[in-house]
Amino acid sequence: MIDAATAAAGGLAEARTDEERAALLEAGRLLFARPCRFFHAAQQLDGLPPATAPEVAFCGRSNVGKSSLVNALTGQNALARVSRTPGRTRQLNFFDLGEGRLTLVDMPGYGYAKASRSVKEDWQDMMFDFLRGRATLRRVLLLLDARIETKANDRQAMRLLNDAAVAFQIVLTKADDTKPAQLARRREEVEALARGHTAGHPLVLATSAETGEGVPELRAEIAAFALPAAA
Repeated sequence: MIDAATAAAGGLAEARTDEERAALLEAGRLLFARPCRFFHAAQQLDGLPPATAPEVAFCGRSNVGKSSLVNALTGQNALARVSRTPGRTRQLNFFDLGEGRLTLVDMPGYGYAKASRSVKEDWQDMMFDFLRGRATLRRVLLLLDARIETKANDRQAMRLLNDAAVAFQIVLTKADDTKPAQLARRREEVEALARGHTAGHPLVLATSAETGEGVPELRAEIAAFALPAAA
């Protein structure tokens, strides 16, 4: 199982000085200035691409803003498809970042009310098997909407990640549509939730795909897992 030290390893939470923090932010900027391209989609586990580069996955409820955040991180407006129909994405989408340095994985959204029970169960089974069996998966970014309370299936996702021994970090989305006091309370709430799981990362980031809030910090967190740049 993952211990607390492993879950918190690297990234901004470990920065001790302003210089270290600045270096991490610059590493994130440089990585995401490199090309990012879609290269594979898988609807079944036997269709997964070879596990080569380190992977960071994005997970969250349907319509939480995963695709918008991926687009904001990479600076490409149409890299990840933004759907107005919740629950449409039913596959794992893989993106190569930095020409082989890191793979971003966009996971199907969960919690879509209109999905049948069998679809939800199959979905969860596939996600658990992927999380548990993917040796190159370094972290899952669990996206929660900053404007609303944590839902039961968000808590279920945390338990699933914890049971699969996969380090996860909570990222709040749509922070631009949240008043400062409300955002502060929401951050405190999810920080407490993260501390309640061995695999939970202590640093919660608030982001906005619209304004760019928190995007440099999230880039820095992700860049900590990338392979070194070629000389």
